[in-house]
Amino acid sequence: MNHNRTSRLAVNAMLAALCAVLSYLSVDIGNSMRITFESFPIALGALLLGPLDGAAIAFVGNLIYQLLRHGITATTLLWIAPYVITALLIGWAAKASGFQLSRSKTIAVMLIAELLITALNTGALYIDSKIYGYYGAYLFALTIPRLALATAKGIVFGTILPTLADAVRKALPQSS
Repeated sequence: MNHNRTSRLAVNAMLAALCAVLSYLSVDIGNSMRITFESFPIALGALLLGPLDGAAIAFVGNLIYQLLRHGITATTLLWIAPYVITALLIGWAAKASGFQLSRSKTIAVMLIAELLITALNTGALYIDSKIYGYYGAYLFALTIPRLALATAKGIVFGTILPTLADAVRKALPQSS
């Protein structure tokens, strides 16, 4: 999808802001389970604009959230990385299909992305617990619920995103 630079930057900024807000509006269950929808605008941006835009949305949106909620810590980049990595994956899949992923392919990509986010966040949580000396071992007790949540989010996001991406694509100005 080709857009002029100003429109593209505006879309990236709006999606990054939405990512930060959705991240902040999460439901935290202890220190190892968090219900959030921050990956939704990241995925939308990656599906519409490609891997680099998706990664920029993920980085900026999650950096804003991290700064507001936790400040700069030794593990700040560890918490941002899962979303940047999955944005690259989603954007690459979209670009490889000419930005026309079918619903079933979108569901598959989103399932993989949400499970990858969960796995990488689990690793970040473990490293964070070792650096800061809190007991992180209980996070493995919630592995099944966290994977179930990631699976449900992947299916729901993958089902909704193709329709939403088509509507947004039509609303965005086309470059000549």
